[in-house]
Amino acid sequence: MVETSARLLRLLSLLQAHREWSGAELADRLGVTARTVRRDVDRLRDLGYPVNASPGTGGGYQLGVGARLPPLLLDDDEAVAVAVGLRTAAGQGIDGIDESSVRALAKLEQVLPHRLRHRVTTLTSVTVPMLRGAGDSPVDPSVLTELAGACRDSERLRFAYRDHEGSSSRRVVEPHRLVCTEHRWYLVAWDLDREDWRTFRVDRVTPAPPHGPHFTPRTPPADDLAAYVSRGVSTRAYAAQAVLRLLVPYEEAAERVSPSAGTLQAEGPGSCLLRTGAASLDVMVIHVVMLGFAFEVLEPAELNDTVRRTRDLLSRALERHGDGSGRPSSAPDDAGRTRGTPSGSGAA
Repeated sequence: MVETSARLLRLLSLLQAHREWSGAELADRLGVTARTVRRDVDRLRDLGYPVNASPGTGGGYQLGVGARLPPLLLDDDEAVAVAVGLRTAAGQGIDGIDESSVRALAKLEQVLPHRLRHRVTTLTSVTVPMLRGAGDSPVDPSVLTELAGACRDSERLRFAYRDHEGSSSRRVVEPHRLVCTEHRWYLVAWDLDREDWRTFRVDRVTPAPPHGPHFTPRTPPADDLAAYVSRGVSTRAYAAQAVLRLLVPYEEAAERVSPSAGTLQAEGPGSCLLRTGAASLDVMVIHVVMLGFAFEVLEPAELNDTVRRTRDLLSRALERHGDGSGRPSSAPDDAGRTRGTPSGSGAA
């Protein structure tokens, strides 16, 4: 049985070379009869591998496209290439690389022989990417795979956590999912000491094994965890929060409003709602104005007062034209003539 299994793996490896093999060639490579090759091909088909056979003297066997993905066999160089690619993508927080990629990396690194694991670690440690998608928050891929494994195995996780002010704390959590949004990775977990759901930035997590024991997963805090994390990092984390109506279609607003800047809700053909947060209402106004969209403040009412103060401040700055004297300033235009602006009505 062991010999048969080894031969099947060898046959699969040959078929994955993406060329057509005749029955005689496969029999010669495997050291068996053509009849044994046909039986082994049938076994591969039973396992889900789509092995196509073309009849005739010029025909043969070829691995085709199936309805689902069967297990793949990778040689040493291929395994290293895949692991390095997944590590690099995960560590840079590239758009479209979500928790599925981290799960794939965790599975691959779990079975990598030590010699290949060393090659992967060596290569990634001396490689500097020209484009850093993660900006100022690079994530160690080994931390990602450790967290992914704890989520997969429902195993309690211990780690040191550094908050946005630099304060460190020790956490024991029941990890649920990893979420990638706007070039950052977040861990959604039940904090045992605080008895509540928490979202942790992975680049601020330092695992402190041993982990465990296993736990029974809880009902998650939301069906849409991506939206849950987006609300947390863009709204709930800030002292000032607001709801605004952007007077543009949802699709247009979504091109400018990232998940870490706010959450959008379609309202009609020409407007959408934006829920966002900021350190203060003054910062909120700047944030919204920089989007470049017409808007209406829905809540809080105090934000309208801040908008008016900002409008008056900018108006006075334009009236004074920056010379600090309250008199219109003059400057030569392209033709060498001078142009003036109306005098201001008050101090900026």
